[in-house]
Amino acid sequence: MAPVPPLYDGARAVLATMHGKERAIAPLAARFLGLTVEVPKGLDTDTFGTFSREVARSGTPLEAARAKISAAFDLAPDAQVGLASEGSFGPHPQVPFCAFGRELVVLIDRAGGLELVGHHGTMDTNFAHQAVMDREAGLAFAAKAGFPEHGVIVMGMADGAPAPNLALFKTIAAPADLAAALDAAIARTGAAHIETDMRAHRNPRRMRAIKRAMIDLVRRARSRCPECGRHGFAVTERLTGLPCRWCAAPTFLTRADILQCAGCGHREERAMAAALADPMYCEECNP
Repeated sequence: MAPVPPLYDGARAVLATMHGKERAIAPLAARFLGLTVEVPKGLDTDTFGTFSREVARSGTPLEAARAKISAAFDLAPDAQVGLASEGSFGPHPQVPFCAFGRELVVLIDRAGGLELVGHHGTMDTNFAHQAVMDREAGLAFAAKAGFPEHGVIVMGMADGAPAPNLALFKTIAAPADLAAALDAAIARTGAAHIETDMRAHRNPRRMRAIKRAMIDLVRRARSRCPECGRHGFAVTERLTGLPCRWCAAPTFLTRADILQCAGCGHREERAMAAALADPMYCEECNP
């Protein structure tokens, strides 16, 4: 099979980041999309939201990524393509007591009017937090989170909730720094809130997830609509209800993918390779 030619031939792309995401995104963008990626100087992506709560993110993750790209274009008016990523973390929607991370990487070609979005969802995240009353509990939390390879953030507490306005320590590189931050927060507010630092440059697991989202974007970029030829013909919806092999009742497993073109609207339904679900996923056979 002949290799797929890159979408771009050395076109200039600007990546909206201040947390080292170019390490995960730029090599793939160069190799598979033909983009020359640079990071604009002076861009403060914290103005679009911070994990440590000083700035609340407004809108959806996709809207935040688009806003970052717009700001990057302002600093690089000659760039044809803009790139940005955004992550969200919280409880797993189906598995109790487990954390879940969602990453997306967005590409906008302002000359061609193209927008591509790569996605990756994973349980491979150390997203966690804890309220502690003493230094030892905070150090134990950090060790479990993988500190110092994985960063942690310490802040004060008020009325049982995190209070970064009262105390906030984000640049914590060594155990001595962590102990000092915990002591300071506890002394100031009576307790400390410690959480994993989810900024990409301080969280190797998140950096890997961003890379996976970028791989998904590359796949989408290299998939063309069979009707109009537009890049980005990809899955936009998954239909659940794969029937149980024993009783034929619908399960929550995917039975088909819906692919749709953002240009001409062409839509296809593609069934999964498996026609029947294992009874272990059936609420009738395995309640």
